[in-house]
Amino acid sequence: MNKIFLTLFIYLNLIFSVYANPIINARTGILIDYHSDKILYESDADAQIYPASMTKIMTSIIAFDLLKKNKLSLDDLFVVSENAWRLSQSGYSSMFIMVNDQVSVEDLLKGIIIASGNDACVALAEGIAGSEESFAEIMNEKADEIGMTSTNFTNSSGINDPDNISTVRDIALMSKYLIANYPDYYELFKEKTFTWDRTGGDPIKQGNRNPLLYKNVGVDGVKTGYLAVEKYSLASSMIKNDRRLIAVASGFSTKNLRSSESLKLLNWGFRNTNTFEISKKGETVFELETWLAKSEKLKAVTKEDYYITINKKDIRNLNVTLNYKGPIVAPIQKGEKIANLVISNKDEIIKTLPLYANEDLKKVNFFKSLITSLNYLIWGDV
Repeated sequence: MNKIFLTLFIYLNLIFSVYANPIINARTGILIDYHSDKILYESDADAQIYPASMTKIMTSIIAFDLLKKNKLSLDDLFVVSENAWRLSQSGYSSMFIMVNDQVSVEDLLKGIIIASGNDACVALAEGIAGSEESFAEIMNEKADEIGMTSTNFTNSSGINDPDNISTVRDIALMSKYLIANYPDYYELFKEKTFTWDRTGGDPIKQGNRNPLLYKNVGVDGVKTGYLAVEKYSLASSMIKNDRRLIAVASGFSTKNLRSSESLKLLNWGFRNTNTFEISKKGETVFELETWLAKSEKLKAVTKEDYYITINKKDIRNLNVTLNYKGPIVAPIQKGEKIANLVISNKDEIIKTLPLYANEDLKKVNFFKSLITSLNYLIWGDV
C-alpha cells in the first residue's frame, strides 16, 4: 500500500512539475512561439518598462529597413559628432569612436548590436536622420507600423529618459519582426565578439552582452538591457529543431538571474509544448476527389501560413480534417474556394482554414461524361 501511494505521489509531482507554469524571478515577462504567435507564458506583460538597451533592436531595424530598400549601404561612412563621442566616455556601454571618425554603417551596427555602444547608436541615428530626435520619430513610426501600442522611443540607445518606455509584449513583437523581416542581418545578433580598430589606440575587442549566446543551447539573439531604475532585462530567442521561441523579461535583480531565469523560461516552453506546421501558404498541398473531371484529384492550398502550438499532453486530441462536399465537380478555376481545413482539439474547433484550387480543373468531354454517369448508375462506381 505504501509503495503504491509513493509511486502515485511521484507521478503526480512529475506531472505538476512538467505542466505547471514556471515561476520566473522577474517583474514582468512573456514567452511566445515565433511561428504560431501563441503566448505560452506571461506575467504582467503589459506593465510599463524602461527598455534600456533593448531599444537598440529598433535602432537596428531602422537601419536594416533602409539597407533592404537599397537606401543605405553597409559601406556608407558617417562622421562621428561630438554628441556621439560624449557617450563613449566611461560609465556608458561604448564602441569607443572618436570625434570626426568616419565609421562605416557595418561597423556602427556591429558596435550597436554586439558591443551595445550608445555612441554608435547616436552616430548611426545622426547619419541617417540628421539628429537623434528626428531618428526617434522614425523609430516611433515603425513601432506603430509593427503594432507596438504601448511604446514610445525618445532616443536611439535607451539610456536614461523617463519617456523612453515600452512593455515586454511590445519588445517580443519587435523581436519577432526583426527576425522575420531581416533574417540575413539578424545574423549579427549571434556574433560573440567585435573588434574596433579605434583611432589613437590599440584595437578594442568586446564580447556580446547576451550571456545565453555562450551556453551553446540554440540561443541566437537578441538583446540585453540595464538601467538602475529598471534593473536587468533580456530579450532572447532560441531555436530547437526548426522551432523558435522568444522570451522577454525585465526587472531581474542580478545579471545571473537574467541569464538563468530567461533560460529556464525558454526551456520550459520547449519541454512542455509542441508547434506543428499545419499549412504553408501556396506550398502545402491537399488532394480532393473529383467528379467528371480530366483529373481524378484536385490540388488545393491555403492562402496563409498556419501553425498551432499546444501542450504536449494534448497532442493526442489534435485533429485535422478536410471538410468539403465531394467529390468536386468540374469545372473549377484556379483560386476558387473549394473546401475547408478544420483544426480541432477534442470537440473545440481552433481554426478553420479555407482551401483554394491550385490549378484549373477541366470537365471531361460529353461522351466520357455520359459513360462515367452510366457506369455510376449501373455499378455505383465513379
